[in-house]
Order: sequence, then C-alpha cells, then structure tokens
Amino acid sequence: MENQELLVGREGPVLTLTINREDKRNSLSPDVLDGICEQLRRGQDDADLRAIVLTAVGTKAFCAGADLASGKAFKPDYSQPRNQGLPQLFRLARESNVPIVGRINGTCMAGGMGLLAMCDMAIAADHALFGLPEVKVGVYPMQVLSMLQHVVPRRRLMELCFTGEPVSAQEALEMGLLNAVVPTAELDAAVQKMIDRLVDKSPTGIRRGKYATYAIEAMSFEESIKFMESQIALMSQTEDSIEGRTAFKEKRKPVWTGR
Repeated sequence: MENQELLVGREGPVLTLTINREDKRNSLSPDVLDGICEQLRRGQDDADLRAIVLTAVGTKAFCAGADLASGKAFKPDYSQPRNQGLPQLFRLARESNVPIVGRINGTCMAGGMGLLAMCDMAIAADHALFGLPEVKVGVYPMQVLSMLQHVVPRRRLMELCFTGEPVSAQEALEMGLLNAVVPTAELDAAVQKMIDRLVDKSPTGIRRGKYATYAIEAMSFEESIKFMESQIALMSQTEDSIEGRTAFKEKRKPVWTGR
C-alpha cells in the first residue's frame, strides 16, 4: 500500500523523502517512521544512490516531533528489547553509508531535532525555529539526545533541554546544528548546490568515509588511529582510489565506478 504520509521521489542518484503531514505540522507518525526506515534499508543495497534529501511539505514546519494529539506517543512495546519507530530510524541512519542532507523548510522541534541530527548535513530556511520543548509537557528528549550530543556543544544542548525554549535559525547555525541558513526562496537552490558538490565525488570515498567517521566516534585516540590505519590501506585498493590518483597524474577529471 502506498504511504501517503511520506512522499518518495527519485531523480538520478538522489532520493528525496518528504514528510507529508502539513496539517499536523509534519509530526511523526508510524507511517512516516516506517517509511523512512524502509527507504534507508533499500538505500544500503542501491549502488547508484549517491545522496538522500530529507524534508517536509510546506514552509511552516519541518517536523514538530511526536504527534501528541494522537494519544499514541510514548507508548512503546515494553516486551521488545529494542523499540521500533524513532530509535530504529536513528540506528538505520547511523548505519547508512549514503550522505543524508536535511532540507529544513520550517520549524523543527522535539523529535524533529532528532531527524535533523541524524542528517550528515543540513540547510535551513531563515524563518525556521529549533527547540526541545519536551520539559514543557513533563518529559525529556531522551532518544533525541543520543544523536544531538555529538552535534551540539554541551552547554548549549543543556540550555535547549532544560529551558525548552526555541532558538532562531541563525542561532542553530552558530551552535553547529546547520551548515547554512538561507531565505526560503533560495532553499531549493542551496540544497541543490550541496547535492551537486556530493555527487561529483567518489562514491566509494564517501561511502567508506562516512562509515569510518561514525565508527570512531566512541573510540579512544589509540583505538581510532589503529582503525583508520587499516581503513586507508583498504581504501587505497579500491577502483575509485586508483582512478582518482591516476586522473590526478594525468590531469583529467576522474571517472568514478563506485567500486
């Protein structure tokens, strides 16, 4: 059955996932979460996929977080050691070797901040607001923090969590949540420029590089340097690495195979 709450578009090597719940401020629903999870799973086996864009319909909201009005939020299946939904989505995003670019078209709150944090890069419209308002309804952004703690400096993160108050797009940029902030009318062009800068690079370099970057996140320096020594040795044997070095010597543009 077609998922009406998540629009899926493909243009060449770029997959665009668009949350389609504008009347609910693009809040998260089981269909939205399941749909994004399914697309990330498929993307792992798609050698032609070079980038994923995550966004939402309209200009008011990127994602307002859990759909509190539905009455189904914060009711996981406690019989399962690993809950589906948002935790599973975060796991799949972290495992994905394809760059995920956030097109933040509007306000981003609560679980929406988790979606933003799972993106490798993000560009926002200048009218967007960002926040973690969970304390205002008696909870705390527990799952979201597993992603945000590696993106936002500790003191700014605590301010967001403890006060529940939103910050502007410019403030979000300054605290490291975003790569760029642009006027709404320029958002598509800015995202496209970012995508263009990705898809002309080595697919193998990016794929293996993203894997390695997240793999060393919790390692000590000695563990990470040993791991990276092995990774550069492996990467140097790939077709893309050999082609890249050959093209450099021959002063020509490389022809990537993604192998």
